[in-house]
Amino acid sequence: MTETQTDYGLDLFLTLGETRPARALESALREAIVAGRLQAGHRLPPTRGLAADLGIARATVSDVYAQLTAEGWLEARVGSGTWVAESTAAGGHAAAGTAQGAARVRPAARQGLTRMYGGGPDLSRFPRREWLAAARRAVDSATPAELDYTEPRGTERLRRELAVYLTRTRGVQADPELTLVGHGFASLLALVCRTLAERSARRIAVEEYGHAEHRDIARAAGLEVVALPVDDEGADVGDGSPLSRLGPADAVLLTAAHQYPLGVPLSPVRRRQVVRWARSTGGTVIEDDYDGEFRFDRRSIGSLQGMAPDHVIYLGTASKALAPAIGLAWAVVPSRLLAGLLRQRDLYDRMNDSLNQLTLAEFFADHAYDRHVRRMRAEYRHRREQLVTELAARVPRARVLGVAAGLQATIELPPGTDPENVVAHGLRRGLEFETLAGYAAEPDKPHPPAIVLAYGASPASRARVHMELAVTAIEAGLAS
Repeated sequence: MTETQTDYGLDLFLTLGETRPARALESALREAIVAGRLQAGHRLPPTRGLAADLGIARATVSDVYAQLTAEGWLEARVGSGTWVAESTAAGGHAAAGTAQGAARVRPAARQGLTRMYGGGPDLSRFPRREWLAAARRAVDSATPAELDYTEPRGTERLRRELAVYLTRTRGVQADPELTLVGHGFASLLALVCRTLAERSARRIAVEEYGHAEHRDIARAAGLEVVALPVDDEGADVGDGSPLSRLGPADAVLLTAAHQYPLGVPLSPVRRRQVVRWARSTGGTVIEDDYDGEFRFDRRSIGSLQGMAPDHVIYLGTASKALAPAIGLAWAVVPSRLLAGLLRQRDLYDRMNDSLNQLTLAEFFADHAYDRHVRRMRAEYRHRREQLVTELAARVPRARVLGVAAGLQATIELPPGTDPENVVAHGLRRGLEFETLAGYAAEPDKPHPPAIVLAYGASPASRARVHMELAVTAIEAGLAS
């Protein structure tokens, strides 16, 4: 089927009950409009796309749209879809509150090797024309004030667009006044850790598997790093975990929607546990939502921040959806931390890239970001299916983990397999990936024999070949 803008409509985060989907969808849409998460003039996703995202019948979505249109909540425009009616929306997105008060470098792949680690995107599919069009509009419309030194939180236009997008697609309680734009995820994480240390934080808990550079950033800020075990329910944040066993940790860094690199989401029970911990101790949760847009098999898992905006710092980035070269990330922060973050920014990380921020704002405003995410979601889903099928046929003893979402998979090898041997076979075939132990906070402990394979990073023209080579390396590693 030819891809069109209609095929890849807007993303919309909605929570539905398990029964009576029509009534649940009606209620969810009304609530989103009243709360301001859907604003006047917003176009709703096409019925086919929303039905697929929510796992319900397309006819159900059509009936709900028709009902809400008849009631005046929505407006049907011939040839242009369904929109939130001007007279019924709340006139602004829901505010999470009012603002009060003011490493390690990742190396490029080694010469002649294809990097298949880190969960990176396919950079050959970067939407160059749409980005150039957005940049042209940004330059044409930029005011003299916007061309001056950047406001410490980032340009108002981008913060406003981010708040709308994150509220709509990730369930974040986002306020532009409490949104902070940064040079990248690592830069924002460093700001957060320094701010927490300045407020007398001593200890941060992290998942036992994750990026080593994130742990290094926390240590560089003066925080003690302790590891949380990870199982099929995500990070263990309950009684007996380091959050309680090692005394009151002051903060915890979580990849709640899609644990990196194991791929499991934080279970509902543990989401409630970590929120209770934060509220009872005054602790801070840092939510790394690095690839929340790329969920394949069911509706997306909303942000943890939406449950406790006064205790959760939400961090996101354009690096996975677009490209690391965009160089922008964002944080939605509790109001009590904003002044400290801005003070740290003034000391260490002054921003001065208004044109890039304005370009990204245009990219959001034109819904080019939505369209690109949906195109790439379909592409990565296809690659995921290829990998699973290829492994099942050729290496049935290997188990694929964490492929309900994201751009990488953890491949658990049979007991007794040396994962370093598999990595070595990959290098011989021009591919560079890592063992699971390479992501461990405590590398000297025993770890399951597994590798982490970033199937999203290959150029589109070589993706199939790289997948087959990777499976061949796994096959050879098990045989030798």
